[in-house]
Amino acid sequence: MLLCKPKNMEWKEMMNLQYINKPYAMSVYGNILHERLIAHSHTFHKVVDFNSAKEKLIHFSFTDQNQELTGIDLTNTENFSAYILKKLKDKKAKYGIGGYNELRHLYGRSEVFNGINFSDEPRRLHLGIDIWGEAGTKVYAPLGGMVHSYGYNNNFGDYGATIILLHQLDTITFYTLYGHLSLDDIARVTEAQYIIRGQVIGHYGNPQENGSWPPHLHFQIIKDMEEYKGDYPGVCKFSDSKKFLDNCPDPDLILNMMEYAESL
Repeated sequence: MLLCKPKNMEWKEMMNLQYINKPYAMSVYGNILHERLIAHSHTFHKVVDFNSAKEKLIHFSFTDQNQELTGIDLTNTENFSAYILKKLKDKKAKYGIGGYNELRHLYGRSEVFNGINFSDEPRRLHLGIDIWGEAGTKVYAPLGGMVHSYGYNNNFGDYGATIILLHQLDTITFYTLYGHLSLDDIARVTEAQYIIRGQVIGHYGNPQENGSWPPHLHFQIIKDMEEYKGDYPGVCKFSDSKKFLDNCPDPDLILNMMEYAESL
């Protein structure tokens, strides 16, 4: 039995039939930001400590194709954390990574991602990259900028402690979001605070402060924050995927980590 079913099976069937990971047409602005990120890829500071020559990174998938999730009660954070820790330990890996443009029915664990009405389409498409590791892991700013906003999104399954930075590359403005941090981190920042490249801006929070998740970082690039402060959707409806994937480019353009991820 899959213990984390989507709320509305009609939407699940629709997404399973239509969803494939494929390129999409970005807006002109999206293409420009994409090009700038590629051009500057060699200049970004690491977001987490990782030495590809000495440390192992494994790819985590949380799609329905991962049959190991069947039978695991993902609504129980302790069980979920035990699954993550066991995988890292068994593979002798420092981190697990993955999730961009990934359709994850595990979000059925939280009402945050479900619609108001039973017939509403739930949010299931992930817009960031998750890096799973130990609580307390340092998080660095990949480039300079300033604090746009921060917040404590304290719903079950939400971001928990969150920081959003504002950056500029060759006149192109964009943002990076860091979710599931510690409460101490957001207690130390102020809006409009300047941040330098490589500065420690946060640490992986524990489940009591990170939205009730196994410790990890949700890292996301955002072109337009719209009217959001201290928060921005990290998961969207499948029917809104074009809009949100266009507004949230692949985070690995900054992370440069996915090439080192080994399959489970």
